Formats: sequence, structure tokens, C-alpha cells
Amino acid sequence: MLNGSSLLPSLARTSPLLSFFVKIPLPLIRFQNRSHCRTFQSSRVSLFKRPLHERTSQGRCFVGRSISFCTMAISRKASAPASAETLSNKARRQAWKESPQGVLKFKLDMCSKHGDLKEAIKLYDEARSNGVKLNQQHYNVLLYLCSLSRSDSDSSGELDCGGRDDSVLDLGLKRGFEIFRQMVMDKVEPNEATFTSAARLAVAAEDPEMAFDLVKQMKSLGIPPKLRSYGPALFGFCKKGEADRAFEVDAHMVESGVLAEESELSALFKVSADVKKGEKVYEMLHRLRAAVRQVSESTVAVVEDWFKSEEAAKVGMENWDVNKVKEGIVTGGGGWHGQGWLGTGSWRVVRTQMNERGMCQSCGEKLVSIDIDPKETESFASSLSSLACQREVRADFVRFQEWLQQHGPFDAVIDGANVGLANQHDFSFPRLNSVVKKLQQTSPRKKSPLVILHRSRVCGGPAQHPNNKRLIANWRSAGALYATPAGSNDDWYWLYAAVSCNCLLVTNDEMRDHLFQLLGTSFFPRWKEKHQVRFSVSRQGLKFHMPPPYSIVIQESDNGRWHVPTITGDDVETPRQWLCATRTRDTK
Repeated sequence: MLNGSSLLPSLARTSPLLSFFVKIPLPLIRFQNRSHCRTFQSSRVSLFKRPLHERTSQGRCFVGRSISFCTMAISRKASAPASAETLSNKARRQAWKESPQGVLKFKLDMCSKHGDLKEAIKLYDEARSNGVKLNQQHYNVLLYLCSLSRSDSDSSGELDCGGRDDSVLDLGLKRGFEIFRQMVMDKVEPNEATFTSAARLAVAAEDPEMAFDLVKQMKSLGIPPKLRSYGPALFGFCKKGEADRAFEVDAHMVESGVLAEESELSALFKVSADVKKGEKVYEMLHRLRAAVRQVSESTVAVVEDWFKSEEAAKVGMENWDVNKVKEGIVTGGGGWHGQGWLGTGSWRVVRTQMNERGMCQSCGEKLVSIDIDPKETESFASSLSSLACQREVRADFVRFQEWLQQHGPFDAVIDGANVGLANQHDFSFPRLNSVVKKLQQTSPRKKSPLVILHRSRVCGGPAQHPNNKRLIANWRSAGALYATPAGSNDDWYWLYAAVSCNCLLVTNDEMRDHLFQLLGTSFFPRWKEKHQVRFSVSRQGLKFHMPPPYSIVIQESDNGRWHVPTITGDDVETPRQWLCATRTRDTK
């Protein structure tokens, strides 16, 4: 296996960051906004020392968003042929596609699509020998493929060789550093993608220190790091068991406003457990509670291993301040106290389920329901309205909001298409009517629920049947049907109605596609958990599956017990799986 040292054995490792640039002339770079010109530096090496004077070129000159650069310096007075100025944008784009640089970009994109590193390297070598000038996009595709050949540090930190032989893997590592060095020599401005690929290469060379230094240099250049930028360094340190360095990366993320997600928190949890830092394990478990709520199978396995370990049995208080624990629960809103490990001795760890009342079927602990602040709901409804108006015809959605103000609030909203098409190809108005009647009967005000249907559903097909026409007419007369306009996405309508009315939402839609990802992972999952009503249809008839009377989130009880929900099982057929951890002496 290749590593950073074997690539350049003559270089000392006293400055791990970009040590492979020591022997080359240091290029210059100019930012268009001079107030943002900064030095890209390591402890001993300055990569970009002074501004590059603005130049133009008779040849093709590539212009980035924040930087102008070219390969032939000529007088500013030189100008392109007059005919070039008269070309339309379409003609210019076509000319670019047919140019050597455009053809190269297309071919490299195809290599990226198919993960073909060897062909990409071949194209690169041919371009260099033919004098084709590469720009940022070319280099970024090449670096991405080189880094992809060796690691997949964004998500897990584990190497993902993708079935490739060692020669291809070593090729990516060796040529990746070389291409990065050439990019700098060509005075091509790096961006976040460049640094992230370079960081992955560094970790592939088993040098997470270099990967971390690269992230720091991003900030010094005014390039905001992303979560994926930190992944190589964080996972690299965790894999090596260097917990303190991993915590430093985590602190740098927090300082940069980058929030860790499940894979990062799981890695930090594991390395904390491996080095026997019980207080850090406790911290990471609470961060998982706040940021993730329900964990994947891989994460719950890490948590389970901790509770079964000898070190876990050693941490904890035999006596604690009961009042402080109660105060912590009240302050935190319920479901946790944050006062540290309670109880002593080994843990009893089992996989279990909750009954309909929220009682753990293993230890008998009753889980709590954590309330949602009404102000959060109002804020979310406002954000949802803004997003919908951006993606729908604004006038149509505003008209719906006005209609809702006039006819609402409702006790329940029905995703009409989801109910009418459940488990069948043909739309069923009788089934939809059954749901309407059952919800009306359970409504405290005996008010009809709001049915949201696309206009095509109420104007054509089964809607033309006389019986279905009568149903539609009855719903309209009761002010309980809204037909969304042609070309609209009815998801925005039924979701906004349910949120703004703060009522139940009847749908089996798991709400996981792109539209719902726009809503974030902080408030929406909590709202969905408390308001979504699922349903099932069988020979016995229609059955509602109401929201659980407890919150599906990692919970820490006042006697030190822990319950960790997994994403395994979350539908009407399969109960959700939980991890229950209790101690032999867990009460004061």
C-alpha cells in the first residue's frame, strides 16, 4: 500500500500539510475582491504568496467565480476578434462544447459517472501532452475519481474499494497527489470540492493530520468547509484511535457552524468508548438524542457494545441529587436530565418493543411524550408557506391559504390520493368516504375532515360515476374538499393545511422524498411523529394507527435507564425495535 511517505521519501514529515509541494515553484493567485485575498499557508509552506496581476489572453481564458487566470500573458489592449463578440450565447456554448477543453470535460464527466479512473488518467495524460489547458472543473473530476478509488470517508471512514484491484487503488493515490500538485502549478483556484478530494487522498495515505490541515486552510482562504470536508480527518483520527484529535476536529466543526450527523456522532461515540472516556460517551449519546432521534442499526450496535463493556459498568453514581435530576428533566422539556450516568454495576441490554401505551416490554419503564412549543409550529408553518410559494404558482397557493382561513380550522386533513389509491390501481371514492366518516365520528366537534385532492381526481375518471359525484358534492357543500389546481403538487397543500391547523394528518406517505427533505430534520420529524395517522385496510375493515402517546427519541429516565429507538420497523406491520439498557442497581 502506498502512503504519503513512500510517495516522496526524500521529504521530511515535520510539516505534514502539502509537504509534496516543497520542491515546486509556488504559484500565484489573484482574487477579484482584493479585500478577500488571504495567504494559503502551512506551518512552513506558503502555497499562494502574492496577488496575480489581471491579464487577458488571445487563447482560451478560463474565468472562475472569484478568480481570473490564464496561461498566456499579453497586453491588456489585445482584444478578441470582432466576430467573436457577435456570437450568441448558444453559439458560444456550442463552441465551448466542441473545443478541446469542452470535449475533455464531457469525457471526464462520463468517467466520473462510471467510476472509470484508468480512462480518466489516460485522458489527463493526453491533454497534458497535447497542451490542453485544464480548468477547475477538469481537475476536480480527476481528484474526485482518484480519491474515490481509495476511500469513502464522507459517510463511514471505511475504505470502499468497490471491487477494484490494488493497482487501480494505488494509481488513484499516487496520481491524485501529482494532479493536485499540477493544479497548483497551473495557478487554478481550488474550491471546497478540491480540498475535500485532497483531504480524502490524505486519509487514504493514512495521514488524517494533513486532511485536517487542509480544512483549516480552506477557512483561511475564505472557503466555508462543509460536513463532507471534515469527514476524512474526523473518520481518519477515529479509525486510528486518536480520540483527542478527533475531538479537535469536532470542535472545529462546531466553530465553523457545521453540524455533525449520525455517522460522525457514531464514530465519535465509538472512539470515546474505545479509549474509555465515559463522560464523552455520555455527551455523544445526548448529541445523538438531539440530532438524530432514531438511530440506524450500525449505530445501535455501537451503543449496545458500549453498554455491554466492562468500562460502562465502572461509570456512574451510586448516590445522586434527586432534585437536580428532576430539575434537569423539567428544564430539558422531558425525556432526559443530563446529570451524568446514574446507578452502578453492569448493564442489562436487550432489544425490545414498546406497547401501545409506551411501556417498555423489557423493563416496564413508561416513556414520556415531549411537547412541541406552539411557537415552533407557527414558525414552521410560515417556513412551509414560503417554500410552497417558491415551488408552486404563488397565486394558487395564496388562494388556498385564504380558503383555509375561511373554512378552517379542521381537526384532521386527509391526503386523498394516498387513501384512495392505497394497495390498488383504481381510485376508490368509497374507501375515501369511509375514512371521512370515521374521522368525523371521532372529531370532538363532529366536523368533517378536510380532503385534499388534485383537480384531475374530482373532474375525471371514477369521479364521473353518479355515486362518486354525490360524495364530491357533499364534501364541497360541507366546505371539506379542496381541489388543487392543474400542475400543482398536492403534497404542499395537505401538509400546510395539517400544520397550520395543528391537526391530525391521515396518510401512509412516509414523507421521505426531496420535497420533505427541504423541511429539515429538526422540527418536521417531531411534528410528523405526533400528527401522522396511518391506516390499514383488511377484510375486517378500515383501521387507524394513531400517533404514539410517547416520543420516539432516545430517552434517559430519572433512574438512569436508557431507551434507544432504531429505524428498524416503522410501519403498521412491523413494530419499531428499541434498545433497553438498565442497571442491576439503577435506583437511589
